[in-house]
Amino acid sequence: MANVHPPAHGPGGPSLARPACLWICIRCLEQTVSTEATPGHGRFSRRLTALLAQGRPWPGPWGQRLRPGWEHPDPGAWAGRGCMWGRTSALGASSPSPSSARPGTAGTRGPDRPQRHRVGGSAQGRERAGLGWERGRPARRRLRAGTRRGGAWQRGLRRRGVCLGRYRAAGAGPGGDGGGSVSRRERCGGVASKVAVPVMVPVPVSVPAPRLRARLARPGPTGEGWLSWCPSLRTLLLDLLLIYISVPFLIRLFPILLTKFVFLNFLAFPFFVDLRRPELLLNNTVSLYLTTEPGITVGIWHTIPGSRGAEAQGKDQHWYEEALADAHPVIIYLHGNGGTRAASHRIQFLKTMGAADFHILALDYRGYGDSSGYPTESGFTTDVLALYDWAKARSGNSSILFWGHSLGTGIATNTARRLQEERGVQVDAVILESAYTNIRDAAAHIPITKPYRRFPGFSYLILDSLALGNMFFRNDENVKVLACPLLILHAEDDTVLPPQLGQKLFETARSTYKDKTKVKFITFPKKLGLGHDYISFNPELPALVKDFLNIK
Repeated sequence: MANVHPPAHGPGGPSLARPACLWICIRCLEQTVSTEATPGHGRFSRRLTALLAQGRPWPGPWGQRLRPGWEHPDPGAWAGRGCMWGRTSALGASSPSPSSARPGTAGTRGPDRPQRHRVGGSAQGRERAGLGWERGRPARRRLRAGTRRGGAWQRGLRRRGVCLGRYRAAGAGPGGDGGGSVSRRERCGGVASKVAVPVMVPVPVSVPAPRLRARLARPGPTGEGWLSWCPSLRTLLLDLLLIYISVPFLIRLFPILLTKFVFLNFLAFPFFVDLRRPELLLNNTVSLYLTTEPGITVGIWHTIPGSRGAEAQGKDQHWYEEALADAHPVIIYLHGNGGTRAASHRIQFLKTMGAADFHILALDYRGYGDSSGYPTESGFTTDVLALYDWAKARSGNSSILFWGHSLGTGIATNTARRLQEERGVQVDAVILESAYTNIRDAAAHIPITKPYRRFPGFSYLILDSLALGNMFFRNDENVKVLACPLLILHAEDDTVLPPQLGQKLFETARSTYKDKTKVKFITFPKKLGLGHDYISFNPELPALVKDFLNIK
C-alpha cells in the first residue's frame, strides 16, 4: 500500500486544513521513528486514511466533512529531499490518470504556474478552497487568511516539538500532465473505483530528514532524554533564588551569622599542620601558649632575629624569653581573618622580618588555630593586650610595635587606642598592612558581598547588621586618638580591600596628627603583583620599615 497524503486545502476551504496537517504529523512521526514503516502504518493513520477516502467527517474538535476530489502532485519534483510520498488510496484504488481528469482542469498552464483547481460551491467557497496560487498568494498565506484558528493550531504543534515544515499544493499530476478530478457524486462522499485521495506535498525545511528523525525519536520530558532534567533544573534555580533572597533577612534577624563571614575562623588552613612544632616550617622559632583571661589560652610563635639564629640552636623556651631583652625591636603580628599563623604568606612575613633582625610574636586570636574560646572584637583586644604586657615585661627597653594585616589592622588600632586611653601608654609604632577605614566600609567592598550590592536594602539588611553583631573595627576613629608613628602599606592591585580605603584612612590620620611626619602612606605598584596578602614578599619591605622607624 502506497503512502497517502492529504492536501493543504480541500473543498470548502480551510475545513480540511487542520485534519490534513494532523494527518501529516502522524505520518511524519510514524515513518520518521521507524524508517522501515509500511504505508498506512499505525492506528491513527489507517483510520484517517479511510475517513479521507470515504469523505466522512473526522471525529474530534474539527467535525467537518472531508471530501476527496483533488489532483495528485508530482512527487518526483521533491525526490531525495528527505520527504515520503504516496499516490494511491488506502482503499487500494489507483491514482487518477491524466485521462480521468476533467477537461481544462490540468496540464494547460505549465510547470511553473500550477493551475487553479475546479471546485464546487459558490464563488466565495471556490475562492477560499483554492490551493493558494491565485493572484500569486502562497498556499500558507491563504491558509491563514481562510482559517481563523489554522495558524494558532500549527503554532501549537510547533511548540510541542512537531516540525510541520511548509506545505505546497501543486497542480501537476503524477505524470506531470495535470492529473484530474472526479464527479460531484464522488466528491460528496460516493465511493468509486478511482477515488482521488487528497495529497499534500510538504516542502522540505532546513532540518534534514535524518536530523528530524533523531529529534523526534528522543524521549519526552517523562522519559530519560535531555528534557528529563528540566524539572530538576527549574527546582534548583528556584531554590537558589530563594536562598539568595532569604540570606539578607536571615542576617538581619540573626546577626551572629555574620560573624562567621567576618572572622572565618572555621577555615583553619593550612590543614594538618602541627602548630606546636613550628621548626618544621621555620628556623629559629618556638611555640608557646599564653592565658589571656580565665578559660582562654592563645597559641603564639616566637621568631628571634636572624643574627642570633646560630646561638638559638637547641635552646628551650626560657632562652627565647630572655632573648627579648636584647636591643632588637619586637613586632606583635596580628594576622587577618581566616587561616592560622601557619599560612604561607604569614610564614613568609616571619622569615622576611626575622632576617631583618626583628623579634616577631605571631599569635592566633581566640577561636583561631589551637587557641581556645570564640572570636569577638573585644576578645581580640584582650588577647593582644595580654601579649603586649607579657612581651613588655621581658623586653626591657626594646621597642614594641603592632603590625596588623587586613582584619588585624582594626585589632592593632583598637589595642593601641585602649592602651593610650586607659593606661596612658603609647605604643612605639603601628604598622597597618592592607588597611580599611571601618568594618562597614570593608564589608561594602569585599568580593563576598558583591552579589548583594544592588540588592534592595543592602545597607540596612547587611551593613547595619554588623553593629548588631558588635563588630565595628573603627580604624578611622582610632587614628584620630593615636599619637604614635603610623605607617600604612597598601598594594595597588589589592582586590579584597581597594587602596582607596587605605588612602582615606591616611588622610583622616594626617588631618588629626599634630606631627604630620609621623604618618606615612606607601603604595606598591600593580606590576609587583603583591595583591592583598603578599606585601611581605617584597624584598624592600624591611628597608622601608627601618627607614620609617629610624632604625639603622
